[in-house]
Amino acid sequence: MSDKFRTEKDSLGEIQVPQAALYGAQTQRAVENFPVSGKGLPTEFIQAVVLIKKSAAEANRDLGLLDKARAAAIIAACDSLGDPEFAAHFPVDIYQTGSGTSSNMNVNEVLAHLAGKGNGLAISPNDHVNMSQSSNDVIPTAIHVSALLAVRDKLLPALRHLHTRLCDKAEEVQSVVKTGRTHLMDAVPMTMAQEVGAWAAQVEDCRERIRGTMPRLAQLAQGGTAIGTGLNAHPDFSELFAQKLSAHTSQQFRPADNLFAAISSQDTSVELSGQLKVLAVAMMKIANDLRWMNSGPLAGVTEIALKALQPGSSIMPGKVNPVIAESAAMVAARVMGNDTTITVAGQSGNFQLNVMLPLVASTLLESIHLLANASLLLADRAIAGFTINRAHIEETLGRNPILVTALNPVIGYLEAAEIAKAAYSSGRPVLDVALEMTDLDRKTLEDLLDPAHLAKGGLVGE
Repeated sequence: MSDKFRTEKDSLGEIQVPQAALYGAQTQRAVENFPVSGKGLPTEFIQAVVLIKKSAAEANRDLGLLDKARAAAIIAACDSLGDPEFAAHFPVDIYQTGSGTSSNMNVNEVLAHLAGKGNGLAISPNDHVNMSQSSNDVIPTAIHVSALLAVRDKLLPALRHLHTRLCDKAEEVQSVVKTGRTHLMDAVPMTMAQEVGAWAAQVEDCRERIRGTMPRLAQLAQGGTAIGTGLNAHPDFSELFAQKLSAHTSQQFRPADNLFAAISSQDTSVELSGQLKVLAVAMMKIANDLRWMNSGPLAGVTEIALKALQPGSSIMPGKVNPVIAESAAMVAARVMGNDTTITVAGQSGNFQLNVMLPLVASTLLESIHLLANASLLLADRAIAGFTINRAHIEETLGRNPILVTALNPVIGYLEAAEIAKAAYSSGRPVLDVALEMTDLDRKTLEDLLDPAHLAKGGLVGE
């Protein structure tokens, strides 16, 4: 045998494992069986599994099921997994067995190896590290834990920051009156603060929707073991485990109301993904609005100028593109696709077990991280720094024939439409055309057609 490998044994027999690897036979079989994407499960997910093992060891110790020496060794092993080579210990592909058993055993083997090192303790991946657990409750629990912590620590703060930036920008541009648009066509006036404020409201609504899923994410499958009956787990394990995990994360977790449902379904993951899709839709709208408003600089809408961050063309000198908005739009597209993936995966709860758990874990965490990062970029590199092209906005607003809408209560829709058509065809301001086509004097028309007044809404003349 080469000195680069060692012989490990599991229930199927012997297998060669790299000498330096912390994992054992079952992990090696998974590495050989699933050369699919070349990508392992996200670090946050593996860290959640490690945290589950630590909390389980503490609970089993307190329940008198795991001796103190082995419990201490497993807990110490969990605490030691923070080095830069963390990912190298967990090489199992995302596209593996649908229960995630390979990844659960990967963590079990690594922790057993570390826990038994140099202390003479015989520590089994199955009998000790995996005590009172199965892959079928560990992996669904890790999905909830990793997703909840990523939402709490990354996405929600990023959305709060984006909302703050939008509110600040709305305050900055509150004096700017512009042409509103429906169907990409000129409509009645509004302030830019109203436009940016609508984006802020969308972001805040998305944040609240996502927050609303957290109580269900905090319900865990742990303690249900293989199918939900709790076989091979102490009756008090589930509750005690949740207490230990809550202490380690400063987040209140509890056993699921129905452990059978928690193991056989991924309904909460599907719910969260749906809320992430709503955020992606809002982000796409904001990004596209920014792109349209920035379009130009001569032949576009040209209402704002996004900060120039990099050259925009390899052939056209001087071209600058709305790169942050484009990046955010691509993130939104990806998250929408991820939601479809998670929806299909969520349907794969056949009888007592969902069998697409690794795919749910990976895809859900990807969506959370993409949206968090894109939100920060939009906030700081697009929203905060864009400037207003006031001269162009005022010029186009003054020539907007749709201002004539304000005359409807005074002269009627049909006569107002004739004025609008005349203003369109002549290219003249609607006020000048209305002065010729009605009996209203200039002062009255100026008051009725004042864009700033119209942007406040309500009844004309009130």
